[in-house]
Amino acid sequence: MDACLRLGVRALRCALGVLLLTAVAGCGETPAPAAPRSPTVASSASSGSTPLAEVAMKKPGALDAPLLSPDVLVLGAQTLPDAVVAKIRKVPGVTAVEAFSMAQFYVEERPIRYAAVDPGSFRRFMPAQTAQATELWDRVAGGEIMVRPDIGKQVPTTGDYLRVGGESGDPRIHIGALAPLSSPVTAPYLDAVLNARWAPRLGMPEHNALLVSTGELAPTKIQQRLRRIVADRAGVQLLGPNPDLSGVQTAILTGTSLASAVGTFSYTVNADGTVNPDPAWVGSHIRTEQVPILGAVTCNKAMLVQLRAALRDIAAAGLADKIHPGEYGGCYVPRFIARDPGQGLSFHTWGTAIDLNVAGNQRGTVGLIDRGVVAIMERWGFNWGGTWHYTDPMHFELARIVKVG
Repeated sequence: MDACLRLGVRALRCALGVLLLTAVAGCGETPAPAAPRSPTVASSASSGSTPLAEVAMKKPGALDAPLLSPDVLVLGAQTLPDAVVAKIRKVPGVTAVEAFSMAQFYVEERPIRYAAVDPGSFRRFMPAQTAQATELWDRVAGGEIMVRPDIGKQVPTTGDYLRVGGESGDPRIHIGALAPLSSPVTAPYLDAVLNARWAPRLGMPEHNALLVSTGELAPTKIQQRLRRIVADRAGVQLLGPNPDLSGVQTAILTGTSLASAVGTFSYTVNADGTVNPDPAWVGSHIRTEQVPILGAVTCNKAMLVQLRAALRDIAAAGLADKIHPGEYGGCYVPRFIARDPGQGLSFHTWGTAIDLNVAGNQRGTVGLIDRGVVAIMERWGFNWGGTWHYTDPMHFELARIVKVG
């Protein structure tokens, strides 16, 4: 890559807010070196910080292999068996397969889909300007996280750190770079990337995902064969400009102690933007029960105990009339955010969010809901949407498990 092209890549990354290891110089000039920062990452296991050396991998160095197209995403809830991966590699038309770990967490009801990867090989499936930027992948190998530019602007951060999960005790990881993670002709299937040594610390299933490249062959030609190979272990999604969400998809929540309580499920997609979670998961996790003030509600069983306790305390505080049962907006509502598959699953799909007093608490407003109600809900483990960047004051979502005596 010549000096001008290097400058173009650096200028793009600078415009995106990338934290550079070198200073940008004029075209044809030698960039002046700058001392890199030495960040640490906050740990949920201690009150101090964990050196990035504990999660660092060998830096990959300059890219020395051809780029690959990410044509198909295979995603399951558990590690994909070696025999299944081997069969996929042997499918005629498959030119490359990359195994990695993938899951999601939520920030202000926005799902953040993230991957724990081998920086040296995974970068080949990235857009050219990202794949060829060696310092970005050195940072990922060193233990930092790389996120899409729009994600970096839309989710709350503390300094240069992103909390991977919704609880105060979840790990905060230093943001090493903002960079495109998919090309304009590829569905935006990924929001953040970190190295594989983070996977066990974040409770991610190991190698539950594959990127499959089909080179010049249209991926539709092998889609059904891949589905037969993975059977019910995983979903198979084409990553073209119009992502194919037919067939079974997988939702995996990590990054919080809540994840194990609410479960992982597969689902199918309806044309109207709603989804159909696996009936077995629904049967084991979703309940319709009576709670104070609201009456019968349908929610995740992990949430009902705390919701009942919160509403009981609200009534005991003389605030029952501040919640209007006729303006209850639902709890378990399996759908995409705004019914748009591109925005990811709503937290309501997990049955762990509830909308109250809908009429006077629309998005983008300060809301009319009583702040005493808010305080009690927060005490019982709920996050309130009224403090978000783009407020949603009707919305409360379960953020942590609180023991109910």
